[in-house]
Amino acid sequence: MKYSLVFASLCLSSAQATVLWSGLFNSSFTVADFDLWSWSNEIAPYQWYIHGPGATSEYLAVSPSYKNPADTSDAQGIKITIDGTSFWEGQTMERSEIIPQTSTNIGTGHLYYHFSLMTSTVNPPNPGFEHQIAFFESHCTEIKYGLISGEAGTTDNTLRWDINSVTQWSTPLVPGTWYNFAYDIDFTNSEIGLWQSNGSAALTQVFAPISASCSSDSEDWHVGELRLPNGGTDAAAEDWYWSGIYVESGPITTSIAGPFPGTGGTTSPSTSTSTSTSSTTTNTGTTTKPTTTTSTSSSPTTTTTTTTSTATGAAQTEYGQCGGIGWT
Repeated sequence: MKYSLVFASLCLSSAQATVLWSGLFNSSFTVADFDLWSWSNEIAPYQWYIHGPGATSEYLAVSPSYKNPADTSDAQGIKITIDGTSFWEGQTMERSEIIPQTSTNIGTGHLYYHFSLMTSTVNPPNPGFEHQIAFFESHCTEIKYGLISGEAGTTDNTLRWDINSVTQWSTPLVPGTWYNFAYDIDFTNSEIGLWQSNGSAALTQVFAPISASCSSDSEDWHVGELRLPNGGTDAAAEDWYWSGIYVESGPITTSIAGPFPGTGGTTSPSTSTSTSTSSTTTNTGTTTKPTTTTSTSSSPTTTTTTTTSTATGAAQTEYGQCGGIGWT
């Protein structure tokens, strides 16, 4: 049995940089493809095991309408949902997360971790809970949203970017706006910075790299959402839309069209359910504009707080991400 993946875990050369791992989706990728992955069948591009007990389709969906319309390297985006069933292995945190599956080392050198995020007025995130988004196991850098656990207040509609739990950039979260990010991580020289834009605007450096250690075993970048309970519960579904997910070496690709503009990821090599393959083939495709998407380019608020700390982490064991109950 074979199915089609887009640019499976590989080294791909674009005009701008080298893509070390791609989480882009072609037009033939379906939610059912996520279920083909297992610990005995580790196929690219994603690991899928951190989620609640429901069917995969309860937490993940792919569609052309779920991507940033400015992203023409993807044929589809992904909607990642958390709800009142999203408790993984007995934890009290709601979680739905996909993780890169790759044999390439994406935890060394000077790399850029790209992704775009959007929410909607339908199933919006609850600002009364802390959300940890696009985080590493060491939490050296991550996006957060909502009232930070332990802080005063009842709600906080702030989307923020942290280095080692210290906020360095923030902006109010506006439904229908695409927020584009690239983590600027120099693993060798222990520096972290941020590139960001809204809508279709090109990425710009909003925070120059500062001294901060980051580590990764190449399978601990959590693409999705982890919501802390903050002393309460809310079973309502929350939808987060993702687009343009990939990791590259420099120079950075600043265009939101992505590393392979105009290709749409429609055709890619076939990958058997027991092996991962590499290819440099890309072909053209079509995309559909989401009805909830706007292409605004408002300026984000930035801070100049500097922090220097060390984040270390051991290689992950099976089901070892964030200590699921009953797993070692």
